[in-house]
Amino acid sequence: MNQAERLRTVEDFVRQELIGQETALDSLADAPLPLYKSFMDTGLANWWLPEQYGGQAVSLEDSVRMVSALSYGDAGAAFSLFMTVLATSMVNLYGSPELKQKYLPGLVAHPGFCATLGSEHEAGSELGRMTTTVRREGDELVLDGKKAFSTNTGFARFVVVIARSADDPGDYLAIVVPRDTPGLVVEKRWDVIGVRSSATYEVSLRNCRVPADHALKGNGLRLLEIGLNASRILIATTALGIARRVRDLCMDYAATKQVKGAPLEDNAVFAGRLGQFEMQIEVMTRQCLAAAREWDEIAARPDAAQEFYRRGTLKSALAAKMFCGQTGFQIAAAASEMFGGMGYTHDSIIGKLLRDVRYVSIIEGGDDVLRELVYNRYVLPAANRG
Repeated sequence: MNQAERLRTVEDFVRQELIGQETALDSLADAPLPLYKSFMDTGLANWWLPEQYGGQAVSLEDSVRMVSALSYGDAGAAFSLFMTVLATSMVNLYGSPELKQKYLPGLVAHPGFCATLGSEHEAGSELGRMTTTVRREGDELVLDGKKAFSTNTGFARFVVVIARSADDPGDYLAIVVPRDTPGLVVEKRWDVIGVRSSATYEVSLRNCRVPADHALKGNGLRLLEIGLNASRILIATTALGIARRVRDLCMDYAATKQVKGAPLEDNAVFAGRLGQFEMQIEVMTRQCLAAAREWDEIAARPDAAQEFYRRGTLKSALAAKMFCGQTGFQIAAAASEMFGGMGYTHDSIIGKLLRDVRYVSIIEGGDDVLRELVYNRYVLPAANRG
């Protein structure tokens, strides 16, 4: 399947499974939703995985186009379908050959999901303060702790847990843990405000044991930084898909709405507002694609793992997530005003889109957290950076 065929397949899926299903998708229905399987049946499950593991090795740049199309239909569905990219990126780059062969091919051959357990209530954005620990006992690693927010865990095949070393509190590990491992317990599913067709959980680990060779190579916090680059770019892209949907809904509305006896689409104020939307959508598109290209260029290098490890967080990924989250929310908020009272009711999907796009500026680092990160990594003189 080439990229044009993949994109047509995604667009067909959106028309058949997502458009027109907004009420059902906004209901926090039991997960995984049947539509996840419908998507897997297209042959595009975990489309970015390397060909050696049965994947289609789709670039992140082409993934941006696919996720924009998916999130045009529903950002929550898009989020669950691509969120596996975070854990699989870490495993693919820093897992042993045996570990990769054990866990990655099955996500394609028998389509499924994996998840990442990083965030904690007490630590918040300061992941260095996490209290989940891992200790070595013979040939096993033993994990204990609680993780606050993890998407797809309830139906994942495996998770990647970020934990502090009990033996060396200054060290952190990223460990692959099969979902059915005794002691890994889903405590609750969060009743989220937006992207409700996805599923995010609170998870505890109690004397959870895995073989010692399930640890990825490198500092766990650094590996999480690296994996977050790809997922942040695609999260930013969901704001792009939502913004495109909002623009089109505004045009549909303007075709039937009268203002002062004339069609709204002929109104100069409306025209100026939609022209502003289009400019913002163009910049969002270009930023997401540029960030994805930077990721792809590094991933194509023979020393990709080492180069990602050296660079850590990519500024382009941070910029994409912050800009698209803020701009997408501006577009959705302006559109909700345009719809008047209807824009503040459940009879219009504009309210859903406004709630959906808000998650972009919250998940995987809120905007204030990312602003500080950009400041410390890219604004301060190199000699003063932490």
